[in-house]
Amino acid sequence: MSLLLKGAKYTSVGQITLRNHFAYVVDFLVRSIFLLIILYIFMQLWQVTFQGEGSSLIAGYSFKQMIWYLIFTESMTLACPSVCNKVEEEVKSGDVAYRLTRPVSYIGFHYMAFMSEVAVRFSINLTIGTVLGILVLGLPDFGYGWLAFFLVAAFGFTINFMLNMALALSAFWVEETRGLEFVYNKLLFTIGGMLMPLEIFPETMQRICHWLPFQTVLYFPAKTAVHYDGSKLLTMLGIQCIWLVIMGLVVVFIYSRGVKKLNVNGG
Repeated sequence: MSLLLKGAKYTSVGQITLRNHFAYVVDFLVRSIFLLIILYIFMQLWQVTFQGEGSSLIAGYSFKQMIWYLIFTESMTLACPSVCNKVEEEVKSGDVAYRLTRPVSYIGFHYMAFMSEVAVRFSINLTIGTVLGILVLGLPDFGYGWLAFFLVAAFGFTINFMLNMALALSAFWVEETRGLEFVYNKLLFTIGGMLMPLEIFPETMQRICHWLPFQTVLYFPAKTAVHYDGSKLLTMLGIQCIWLVIMGLVVVFIYSRGVKKLNVNGG
């Protein structure tokens, strides 16, 4: 019964967040114009690249697969709200003191709020990106890749939250965390596989990337969709679970130390 009550609390947090953001769906649609601009630019760049290479495949990806890959990674990237901004503002304003006294886990509260906002943003981004992809490239042929993509993407969003929360909780010490978030986002753009699949990187860089968590956020879901391989799916999910446990422990450790050191500067 206690587990059901706890689950109901977090479900309510998610439902409230969903209702709040559904009120601003038009704003999200306007923001998605930026997504269309980015995808259009990448379509032109990769079209020229494939023509210059004189090959139908680059690192095992066709032009069609490359653009769909970017549709997925861009849709996921633009769907994630800034955790650092929220935690940083709570620490600066003193609202964090009120959050900590509520009968809801501070990390759990932000996770449900994060995932609920992601659900709205990602649904809109992916719908718009898919429409553009179909109009320009035609219907995709991903097979089971579609179903596997959503599963791997859910783990990817969760790991992304954990990585962001680890940075955000450093606000208990430094207060300004946006610089850290900026660096993290640039790592996702590059070695995280947002701008291009990791197969395009030199072999040495690929080996390094395989030991880092960034690949699990964007590269794994997008590759699962456009290059579905059932034999590799369990491996990807296993790696995601390992990083989820590692980052979960890191976040809990930072949070426990941060709460002890917390010094509210206002509110």
